[in-house]
Amino acid sequence: MDEEKDEGERHKIGAPHWTEEQIKRRRQRNLAIAWALAGFIVLFFVVTIVKLGGNLANRPI
Repeated sequence: MDEEKDEGERHKIGAPHWTEEQIKRRRQRNLAIAWALAGFIVLFFVVTIVKLGGNLANRPI
């Protein structure tokens, strides 16, 4: 079946052609994901410190 197709009819994968609006929206989406990830990391850090509480200062060295 592929032998019957001309070279021009086969599927070719090329680089996507992004518009300025798509690039801007992708950057905004990436920044939102980065901020959410950073917030999640800070949340885990704060919860860990709160759970350790006073034991953090009283632990043996």
